[in-house]
Amino acid sequence: MGTQAAENYSPAKDERSAREKAIDDWLPITSSRNAKWWYSAFHNVTAMVGAGVLSLPYAMSELGWGPGIAVLIISWIITLYTLWQMVEMHEMVPGKRFDRYHELGQHAFGEKLGLWIVVPQQLVVEVGVNIVYMVTGGKSLKKFHDVICDNKCKDIKLTYFIMIFASVHFVLSQLPNFNSISGVSLAAAVMSLSYSTIAWGASVHKGKLPDVDYHLRATTTPGKVFGFFGALGDVAFAYAGHNVVLEIQATIPSTPEQPSKKPMWKGVIVAYIVVALCYFPVALIGYWAFGNKVDDNILITLNNPKWLIALANMMVVIHVIGSYQIYAMPVFDMIETVLVKKLGFPPGLTLRLISRTVYVAFTMFIAITFPFFGGLLGFFGGFAFAPTTYFLPCIMWLAIYKPKKFSLSWFTNWICIILGVLLMVLSPIGGLRQIIIDAKTYKFYS
Repeated sequence: MGTQAAENYSPAKDERSAREKAIDDWLPITSSRNAKWWYSAFHNVTAMVGAGVLSLPYAMSELGWGPGIAVLIISWIITLYTLWQMVEMHEMVPGKRFDRYHELGQHAFGEKLGLWIVVPQQLVVEVGVNIVYMVTGGKSLKKFHDVICDNKCKDIKLTYFIMIFASVHFVLSQLPNFNSISGVSLAAAVMSLSYSTIAWGASVHKGKLPDVDYHLRATTTPGKVFGFFGALGDVAFAYAGHNVVLEIQATIPSTPEQPSKKPMWKGVIVAYIVVALCYFPVALIGYWAFGNKVDDNILITLNNPKWLIALANMMVVIHVIGSYQIYAMPVFDMIETVLVKKLGFPPGLTLRLISRTVYVAFTMFIAITFPFFGGLLGFFGGFAFAPTTYFLPCIMWLAIYKPKKFSLSWFTNWICIILGVLLMVLSPIGGLRQIIIDAKTYKFYS
């Protein structure tokens, strides 16, 4: 082995790899590989249990009891299966790790095509989530302020609350890599479980509304159909952690005897148990209590006890601070890779400060301009989350492993692909209609 290496020795190649290694040691995804399995657990919880959980009772009111429960359970099973595929594919080539979603895409579809298939979708998801979380953070801060003030304070525009929320990210976005945000991520994971428990606990405490109505929210046939489509997008948005799973796994050490997939999968299982404990009670109890009168954010529907609802909204703020960072980190990695490797900028603090500040400012500006929370969830949920979460891992699996036609693996993957494509086509239609309806009554920067 040593003589072979000596024979193949090339000074130019070595020099290049030393520079590449220095850049990889600086880039956020590959700079630190000493994470434990529980890092994987709370990073995945933070990535998965986002603000989407709060819209699940609203999604139930658009779907109805039977379809609603079926969509939730099927989504949980499919996304756990596709997440397992991603974890397995991370190190399927001996001696190589696919640390980024697009690197796996390039292996499956070819250098150029892989980039074109994965990167646009991944960027839409991650930037989309960051924009929606800016809106959610601002709305939850406003709700906290309004509940505490109880109509005694001056009304403050949502715009200012989004700016307050963004100010935290101008600071946090300077943390260099995934492991450096593990404390923020742990706090966020604890908060997600806490506010989900408050959401369904307060619903149980309040009890069923006396005039509760479980008919679909819309009264017209087009309204029901489009509402159904939009609700599918809300559910897809709730299961969105796949976009950062390879990047999370990249932080775990790996050897041939101890591959990273073992600790990663352990963390994923813990995360998915937490997901079930958050999603199912919130969706089912929230809908049971309020029926089709529930808001697109269950915490807005709940007003009492005031201190508890204020606390839950503050928990949402802390959680989406962590979630924003988890989804922003791969974007920072892409931006910094292009700036350093393609455009030749020297890696360093100045580059990081400018590039990340510009990105946070961009997501803040878009959030302030278009804060249609429910419609945004439905639109982004179907348009981008369905491919990257529900069926792109299956297509990669078929392309790489080539399972035998009509085998169990072949059938399973094709079922996931068909359901995922239907979700991708139908749900943005409902989400876009909701955005148009909201936009009719919306005043810019109000």
